Amino acid sequence: MIKEFSGRYHVHESNRSFADVVGALEAAVGSVENEAFDQELSEVRDPSDFEARLRMHESTSGFMRFLTIDHGAWLAAIGIGGKARMYTIGNPLIARTMIKYDLGVGLNVPVRIAVYEEPSSGKVRVAYNLPSSLMSALDDKDVSEAAKALDAKLIALAEKVSGAKA
Repeated sequence: MIKEFSGRYHVHESNRSFADVVGALEAAVGSVENEAFDQELSEVRDPSDFEARLRMHESTSGFMRFLTIDHGAWLAAIGIGGKARMYTIGNPLIARTMIKYDLGVGLNVPVRIAVYEEPSSGKVRVAYNLPSSLMSALDDKDVSEAAKALDAKLIALAEKVSGAKA
């Protein structure tokens, strides 16, 4: 099966510095970017233990960081200047509100959010694809409803760290 669908791309243009936006984002999301987390999850005994272990890794946004890619670290090597980071963030406790209806949700959660500085203008942007628009390909009203709550959390995070609306 091949299906076409439309997505929504949000960009928040910030007046804050790249370092300030990155710092705010990293402070607002917990981190599970280590092998110890995988080991910890392998020791989960039951659903309440699973939830308790996850809650220890959340931060103020309810998200946790699974992966950080510093694109800026390699851009100079190919002759492109600039600062850019991409984060994979999410929370299995949020994902379960959608994935219980369709395992295909796992393609789009956790979500990705990028922070980058435009070399020409120096403007810092926070960008992401709206999760509910990505989930629309599944044609599942329960997934769509649950994804709207994820949209709201992601938008709130982007507005908080950027200081700007999309």
